[in-house]
Amino acid sequence: MMAAVKAAECGARVTLLEANEKPGKKLLVTGNGRCNLTNLDQSDPKRYRGADKKFTDAVFAKFSVQDTLDCFRAAGLLLTDRDGYVYPLVGQASAVVEILLAECRRKKVKLKTNERAVSIERKNGEWSVLTQGWHYEADAVVIAAGSKAAPATGAGSGGYQLAEQLGHRIVPVHEALTPLISGDRFVKKLAGLRMRSRVTLEIRKGSKDPWREITSEVGEVQWTEYGISGICVFQLSRYAIDAINAGEQAQLRLDLMPALTMEELKRELLTRPADDSVGKYLTGLLPAKMIPVLLQRMDLRPEQRAEMLTEKELDRMAVQVKEFTLAVTGNKGCEMAQVCAGGVDTAELAVGTLESTRCPGIYFAGELIDVDGKCGGYNLQWAWSSGAVAGRNAAGEKEEKKECFE
Repeated sequence: MMAAVKAAECGARVTLLEANEKPGKKLLVTGNGRCNLTNLDQSDPKRYRGADKKFTDAVFAKFSVQDTLDCFRAAGLLLTDRDGYVYPLVGQASAVVEILLAECRRKKVKLKTNERAVSIERKNGEWSVLTQGWHYEADAVVIAAGSKAAPATGAGSGGYQLAEQLGHRIVPVHEALTPLISGDRFVKKLAGLRMRSRVTLEIRKGSKDPWREITSEVGEVQWTEYGISGICVFQLSRYAIDAINAGEQAQLRLDLMPALTMEELKRELLTRPADDSVGKYLTGLLPAKMIPVLLQRMDLRPEQRAEMLTEKELDRMAVQVKEFTLAVTGNKGCEMAQVCAGGVDTAELAVGTLESTRCPGIYFAGELIDVDGKCGGYNLQWAWSSGAVAGRNAAGEKEEKKECFE
């Protein structure tokens, strides 16, 4: 929709082909239905993955976060800033969809729903987009079909197939922001537990190799029947999946009490009341579900008297709390993924225009390209920026063109 609006602003006659009954179905579920449409903090160089930083920077230089804010405000959408996370003031993703649709109507974009593109061909100097029931001629085509994450919203592999038909290389696609699965048996005992933790991803090639720290996040962890979830886990999941796909081992090391240092925690354990059982000794320090799991990993019986704990055992207890490990064996797949990594190889797209270097007149935008971002509005910002840049360039900026497609 952003590509269509910006192409129309440049004078193009635009037809938008939508496979679903209505555009924006996936947008409706973003931000838990509230739509975190961008993030004001763009300082983290690792906020986008996949492509070379110069590639994404060139796109943001032409359509920035500020351009996004100005665009939506001018269209009538009031916004609110929540510590850098930007949402519509009404708190509804549907408002963003309706604003974009209103802009499409305002710019006279022709919207064709239930029209899934199945192939794109070059005929008589023009591009022809074939759907299951029709064909559309165009001077330029913008392919912004998204990834296969969240198939319940109509997402699929159609965009990748179109790109491959045109001769493009597809970087292997896999889930990027998704819950992780663990084979450790204790996870079922923790299902339903939520707690703030620092989560660090570690990987190694073989069981005899040392663990290597990859990256770390702090936030609320959600324990599940199958493993672990939560935004901080999502942020690490791409790298864990990369490692597993490469035949490496992955584990998460959790600091269950990030508010205390190791020394502070050891002092706390030494001074706690010890006139009851070991099972009661950690009450008030850790959630009830976590206590028996932690004691079992230390080979301590819950009914054992706390006063019998040695200083060495207390030190081991502190280490368990601060360095609680969880093996990662897989992920929950596209059904529960927010976005996917991989896609159209950026080496085959012109930097700053997103035009195909293989097929002039073909442009790509959004998650279909091998660019994926962190949680927090970054993936939507890439959608707005890449859509605007692709749409404008497909329309030849100020130069009028015959047709333009998304």
